[in-house]
Amino acid sequence: MFDRPESEGNRAVLVQLDFGEGGVSEQLAELQMLAGSAGAETLALVQGRRRAPDPALFAGSGKVDEILAAAQAVAADIVIFNHELSAGQQRNLERVLQRRVIDRTTLILDIFALRAQSHEGKLQVELAQLEHLATRLVRGWTHLERQKGGIGLRGPGEKQLETDRRLLGKRVALLKDRLRQLEKQRKVRRRSRERSEIPVVSLVGYTNAGKSTLFNALTKAGAYAADQLFATLDTTSRRVYLSEAQRNMVLSDTVGFIRDLPHSVVAAFHATLEETSRADILLHVVDASSPDREAQIDVVNGVLQEIGAGDVPQIQVWNKMDLTQGVPGVEEDGYGKISRILLSARTGDGLGLLREALASRLFPIEVAGEADQAEPVFPTESSDQKSS
Repeated sequence: MFDRPESEGNRAVLVQLDFGEGGVSEQLAELQMLAGSAGAETLALVQGRRRAPDPALFAGSGKVDEILAAAQAVAADIVIFNHELSAGQQRNLERVLQRRVIDRTTLILDIFALRAQSHEGKLQVELAQLEHLATRLVRGWTHLERQKGGIGLRGPGEKQLETDRRLLGKRVALLKDRLRQLEKQRKVRRRSRERSEIPVVSLVGYTNAGKSTLFNALTKAGAYAADQLFATLDTTSRRVYLSEAQRNMVLSDTVGFIRDLPHSVVAAFHATLEETSRADILLHVVDASSPDREAQIDVVNGVLQEIGAGDVPQIQVWNKMDLTQGVPGVEEDGYGKISRILLSARTGDGLGLLREALASRLFPIEVAGEADQAEPVFPTESSDQKSS
């Protein structure tokens, strides 16, 4: 659905440096998935260790020479760093490597631009891209620093770069105004839900943890789900019935989080992510099959703190148990509250446990009342044997 046609200009060399933080192999695997999601063909990988980034070239002159050799050997068009580069570092690297250089932030924003489908999603992505661009307009625009001149180009003396900055600022202001209007509409819908006292549950989690697959399993909505990063970008909400007693909730699925999520993305998606902070419960979906799952949990919780959703009650949903040979089940904390559900959204194993857990957390009085009204079960010899 989102695959780009194969074309020239996407042959890539990937660069991952180790600054002693650990988890390099997982980060490199994630970079390969990001590059693939953006439509790049990975032809070479370059790794290295440094104590700190080089101020001018980020990787140091020796490592940059190695990157250049690798790029020339495979005729690469682009070099992708799994790090955030300054405008100066990016400009210096492009001059030495003689090809396009992009960093992690630019790569993620490119994928977001590829995934956005709704009007609001496209506005949010464009805003994030423009705000990122505003910090580095000097890169690649040095030829525009000259005064306007020539027939039809003589003006009041304003430099082209200054004109571009001014026009970019106007576009950013326009996008923010449109997003504020959409936010007002969302608030109206939210007040309507609050008046009807329908609880809201939001799916959160690291990208590719299986949130959309779980969303489809619970709602039968048919939302797009794929084994790729940021398969879902636009927020989708559906009503879900939890039991035959017509207890229901609104379930929302939105963009997944990722380590080093660009601040421009968090700022641009503030209105959408704010919905998460107003949920009654967060279902924190975790890829149980990932060796990096604990670090991913920390990343998600860090972003939740940043958007003001750190205090919203959570239930962790350890998904993809079918890939771990694990058994679906329920785990409780020291206070007897359900803290973790083990399931497989793909096979459906454990979904019933999740529905029961949500019903007991969202409607505790009603669920307890139903349990009290249930017919008593008198022990028999066989039931005693089963319980022993």
